[in-house]
Amino acid sequence: MKKDAAYLRQQKQEGKKIVSLTCYDYPTAVLEERAGVDLIIVGDSVGTNVLGYASEQEVTLTDIAHHLRAVCRGASEPYILADLPFGTYETPQQALENAEYLVSQGADIVKLEGMPTEVVQHLIAHGIPLCGHLGLLPQTHLKKAVQGKHFDQAKVLVEEALHLEQLGALLLVLELVPEELGKIISQKLSIPTIGIGAGRHTDGQVLIVNDILGITPRKFRLAKKYQDYQTLTLQTLKEYSHDVEQVMFPANENTSHMAPEEHQQLMDWVQTI
Repeated sequence: MKKDAAYLRQQKQEGKKIVSLTCYDYPTAVLEERAGVDLIIVGDSVGTNVLGYASEQEVTLTDIAHHLRAVCRGASEPYILADLPFGTYETPQQALENAEYLVSQGADIVKLEGMPTEVVQHLIAHGIPLCGHLGLLPQTHLKKAVQGKHFDQAKVLVEEALHLEQLGALLLVLELVPEELGKIISQKLSIPTIGIGAGRHTDGQVLIVNDILGITPRKFRLAKKYQDYQTLTLQTLKEYSHDVEQVMFPANENTSHMAPEEHQQLMDWVQTI
């Protein structure tokens, strides 16, 4: 069954948590679908986790579209969200053209950061399914710090969240905000909230798939490492290197052979050249 915004909203209404992960490639998408992930996010986190960029600001629309297509080939059931990268929604018309492009490449919904009211209004007026993103804004906040710890800032975030819902946003990602604030916003909104470092009371949780697998050496308080990909992979690569150097690979079972008579005919011919 293909999941959609109505499905995620029903999950919220029934008090069932929404499971979300980032994804950047076909094989991971296949596994995330098999694991029952509800919402896949093809985020600009691809820049620092896969592409070797120094920050999310380097990610292009072409980058997102490339990875989005790969994910869509691997997963047909989850709701698939694609990020509008930094600098691609500076004006309402630019935002619309780029959002329509991502939808044409397979996105079910697109996400932008912050509260650019005119852009949000323009996208929703033209039928673009939209997800907001408040709290820490990776595209513009160079310092990765908790947002909304003090009343004045928390009040603004609550107001922005309510405004996004009023304008017609279907989802809201809350990143790196105090648990108390995440709970208040989630309770005030009828649309689902997806938290990352936003506490236990958001309607769903999302993490970067590379972090839960232990692909990157970084450790974040907001994440949990469920596997140690780096250690396991390094051990495997060292074992392979050793086997090649010691002529232990390929073994006989990894090779194919000519029939004896064909081999002999070839050897006889080689002698003549």
